[in-house]
Amino acid sequence: MSFRIALVEDDRTLRTGLRDALAGEGHEVVAAADGHEARALLRAQRFDLVVLDVMLPGPSGLELLRELRARDGDTPVLLLTARGEEGDKVLGLELGADDYVTKPFSLRELLARVKAMLRRRERPDAALVEQFTLGPARIDLAAFTVVRDAVTHTLSPKEAGMLRLLRQRQGRAVARSEFLREVWGGAAFVGDRTIDTHMLNLRQKVEVHHKQPRFLLTVHGVGYRLVDGGDGGEA
Repeated sequence: MSFRIALVEDDRTLRTGLRDALAGEGHEVVAAADGHEARALLRAQRFDLVVLDVMLPGPSGLELLRELRARDGDTPVLLLTARGEEGDKVLGLELGADDYVTKPFSLRELLARVKAMLRRRERPDAALVEQFTLGPARIDLAAFTVVRDAVTHTLSPKEAGMLRLLRQRQGRAVARSEFLREVWGGAAFVGDRTIDTHMLNLRQKVEVHHKQPRFLLTVHGVGYRLVDGGDGGEA
């Protein structure tokens, strides 16, 4: 599976090498060379993982981490620290970093840490997937219910399956072929029209204005994605 990774490293040679290695693993990598560039990047976009050097020109990696955690407590952060910066490692973990590697490090070690962190990202805590809110809608996939404006709507098993898959991939597009494979088990008699009909039903239960959805967005030519409402409209 491909993930979006922000890579923040001021050393050009190291940045290029890491970017190429991560891209070689199939990931989309967006790189920044200093703290100011990284700050703008992290404020403007969402990522599945941030690889963040501590020592940067401009705002330091720890400053950027503090700012990120003030608005986003979920995105995994892997710190790159220099040998002997024990205090930075401890402070970074206290500020909310998920892991760190110490320079100089082997590429194999870093890729292994990245893979482990993304594996956890791919399988979030079950309770967070099964029970969550989207605006005024309270969703309980285990109970097959959506409660919105004091009205309880019942989810069909397929609708619940679609929401579960969207929640697991939150922020990323889920292709219609994925819904067919993961929710319908690859049934040959099910086509794109069935997926679209189920999505219309879901929007009527979840969205306040189902014709102008805020949470269950269309990715034209691909499928759908679930957002927290901050994107503000169709993709």
